[in-house]
Amino acid sequence: MLPFLSSGSQIGIAMTALYGLLGITSLLVQRLAAPTGSLRNQVNAWWRIFPVVTIALLLYPLGPWLLAGLICLLAVRELAPYADEASSHFRRNAALVVSAATALQLLVPAVFPVVLPALIVAQFLFFRARPVKPSLVYLLLWLTIAAAWSIVRFIDIPAGPAASLAWLFYLFIVTALNDIGQFIGGKLFGSHKIAPTISPNKTWQGLAGGVAVSQLLTLVLGSYLQLGSPARMAAYALLLSVGGFAGDLMFSAAKRYLGIKDFSQLIPGHGGILDRIDSLVVTAPLLYILVITMEGTTS
Repeated sequence: MLPFLSSGSQIGIAMTALYGLLGITSLLVQRLAAPTGSLRNQVNAWWRIFPVVTIALLLYPLGPWLLAGLICLLAVRELAPYADEASSHFRRNAALVVSAATALQLLVPAVFPVVLPALIVAQFLFFRARPVKPSLVYLLLWLTIAAAWSIVRFIDIPAGPAASLAWLFYLFIVTALNDIGQFIGGKLFGSHKIAPTISPNKTWQGLAGGVAVSQLLTLVLGSYLQLGSPARMAAYALLLSVGGFAGDLMFSAAKRYLGIKDFSQLIPGHGGILDRIDSLVVTAPLLYILVITMEGTTS
């Protein structure tokens, strides 16, 4: 039986607790927030997102592949209007890019951990050079592919399926709650902006809120799922929190360059899939690199 479905599964219990927390939060927000408020939209959107993550874990090991494919498919759909070329032409080229990335990670997995840092450096260099839209769009596509296939790479970590599921669960939850912590911290205490010309709502107080939530969540989940020592997990939480913030900021810069607020309205209150995985673009490959560095290379 799959680890997720095993009797007394730690991940199953943690997921149940997460849904309970989300339910309580929804009830509080329904009473306290305005019917059309951003906080209510944010909470309601998680009822659309968490079930998708749950299904991906439930169907392990096929689920992560399906989730990665869905992310890539929706990303291509959202990027097509900004490629400055015919949608059919862009989709055909994008399919070739996704196929090439998939072949690369299957045939030469050792190359994969170096892809993300190279792409991040490339994005910053592109912005400094004021790129044309098609170049930026294809770069965003590559960043999205790196995040999607990082999720798949967790299947092959040496510790086995149970550990793989635990790390995937941790990745999704810490990335999501880090975003929520940043949002709440910024709303309640934000006054010192980090990059006002790129994303005026990003503040140092919001970043601190995300770090605090990530540390607390990691302390609980790291111990409960036996992911690592408290000191090691605290370092992971800090890196993932800052990394998620950087990913969000990069995609905010891209949207500002493209002259848009959201990539789509797929998820009310959250925008499109690219608006939702902007943090995951950094956190997924980063956590994968951290895990295989500590536990050895993948098979």
